[in-house]
Amino acid sequence: SRSSCFLNARCASAAQTPLSPMCRCCVGGVAMGSERLGGAPVLGGFSTLTLHSCSQRCCHCCLLGRAAQAAGQSCEYTLMVGYQCGLVFRACCGICSGPGQTELETQGVSGGGPCKQQCRDTGEEVVCSCFVGYQLLPDSVSCEDINECVMGEHNCRLGESCVNTVGSFRCQRDSSCGTGYELTEDNDCKDIDECGTGIHNCPPGFICQNTLGSFRCRPQLQCKNGFIQDALGNCIDINECLSISAPCPVGQTCINTEGSYTCQKNVPNCGRGYHLNEEGTRCVDVDECAAPAEPCGPGHLCTNSPGSFRCECKAGYYFDGISRTCVDINECRRYPGRLCGHKCENTPGSYFCSCTVGFRLSADGRSCEDVNECSSNPCSQECANVYGSYQCYCRRGYQLSDVDGVTCEDIDECALPTGGHICSYRCVNIAGSFQCSCPPSGYRLAPNGRNCQDIDECVTGIHNCSINETCFNIQGGFRCLAFECPKNYRRSADTLRQEKTDTVRCVKSCRPNDVTCVLDPVHTISHTVVSLPTFREFTRPEEIIFLRAIMPVYPANHADIIFDITEGNLRDSFDIIKRYMDGMTVGVVRQVRPIVGPFHAVLKLEMNYVVGGVVSHRNVVNVHIFVSEYWF
Repeated sequence: SRSSCFLNARCASAAQTPLSPMCRCCVGGVAMGSERLGGAPVLGGFSTLTLHSCSQRCCHCCLLGRAAQAAGQSCEYTLMVGYQCGLVFRACCGICSGPGQTELETQGVSGGGPCKQQCRDTGEEVVCSCFVGYQLLPDSVSCEDINECVMGEHNCRLGESCVNTVGSFRCQRDSSCGTGYELTEDNDCKDIDECGTGIHNCPPGFICQNTLGSFRCRPQLQCKNGFIQDALGNCIDINECLSISAPCPVGQTCINTEGSYTCQKNVPNCGRGYHLNEEGTRCVDVDECAAPAEPCGPGHLCTNSPGSFRCECKAGYYFDGISRTCVDINECRRYPGRLCGHKCENTPGSYFCSCTVGFRLSADGRSCEDVNECSSNPCSQECANVYGSYQCYCRRGYQLSDVDGVTCEDIDECALPTGGHICSYRCVNIAGSFQCSCPPSGYRLAPNGRNCQDIDECVTGIHNCSINETCFNIQGGFRCLAFECPKNYRRSADTLRQEKTDTVRCVKSCRPNDVTCVLDPVHTISHTVVSLPTFREFTRPEEIIFLRAIMPVYPANHADIIFDITEGNLRDSFDIIKRYMDGMTVGVVRQVRPIVGPFHAVLKLEMNYVVGGVVSHRNVVNVHIFVSEYWF
């Protein structure tokens, strides 16, 4: 603090509070001075004292303050004695001594009277005052800090900013000093001697040389004459021919050497087309056209001229001024599409025309005309000439080879993806076509040459059935069957010829008074034959037999008709359903499962007429089903 060291006017004893170095200096110096002078403070005599300069300076300022107090002068010291001396002056001048009081404590110590900082007893009243850097408040007791920066009472220089502190101010530099400089107590920038302080980084073998704001490392090894040293200490050759102005006399050329240079006499430099004479004293013309040189090229005329030559080129060539030779004219590139009909090929001094494949050169040597390739029969079968080429064709049943494009190969129609549908039974490939065949017996080839037709042996009479047997035609053959009517039945005279088979019918014929025969509900027993193919793709039921009832659908007596399969339905391959068609009741027999032939079964079908829950009439039909092994 400003005056914590000046605890009494005599500087006789130290306070009980901690003291700064300046305080200890002042207190010790004042005490020693009081001891030498017998406790009487005076202004002189300090020149003979052996006090420390700090203590002497401090006590001198205090004695000035005491002298001002004794003379009744103001404690506001205005002499330019410095900031610290002014604080001591004010502290020693402002001590108040009352009755029974020998010393007063100052700032920061309680019991200092009514004043907060300094007081002076005039006998009539106590006058309060403040330390340097403070001003008295309106209560005439308290003090407050003066902001010298705002009041403009500072002495900061240009480039410095004023910073207010308690009881004073300080000047702060606006910008830093930068690398290689340090700030002094006077706010000035001072160069840092890196070499003297030993903070440089020069490697061994180099000497540190201080510069403003920095330093340099100079190698200890010195280079010889003709060399210069770089930053790394390496010796670099000096090119005297470039660094020294005209080191050689006129007529000589400077040539740099390692660490020096030499001067060489100039030789005459002849231009293009000239060379030195034998004496080497002057330039003479070069005869470029002299044999055996051919600067214009073989066969072209060369004419010499001073320092040069000129060429007279043959037809088809032109003179190139850069290479100074005769260069071939590329007529094909210079006149594209105007010389030849098809292709133009350049030759030395000329060109020739050619044609693409399928054409030949015309008599004019430029146009191209089509070649009829078919005249030489290049195709194995048919040939058609086209512009610039030809096309081979094949007859029906053949196809053009993918290998050479001219040979016709037989098409195996039977091996095509659709070959299985060309013939109904078997396909046989022949050259250029195919043939269909049928099983060896029971079939013949249809007029379309692809399908197989069943031979009806019963109609054509080529069967071998006896007179007591009935011939039934089936797919691919026939069957000789003999049907005998049972007792009380007789064979009907009308053998019905239907779509696919014959039917043998036995009608009930009772003897007189044969009640049992009359009461038997079976009215007719029929035998019929059905021939079926093997269905290759069986996806839904196939309807094969239709049993039609003679009576109406809804007669007056409300009779019902019931159809049933009673025997022979192996693996439940068949069923029977009732359907109403055209006012008639029809029983439809269907194949519901696939059957692979050859297969033979006898289905026993019953058609019952039911009235009041009683079968009044029954017709029995025995169906002989023959399934062929073929699908046609």
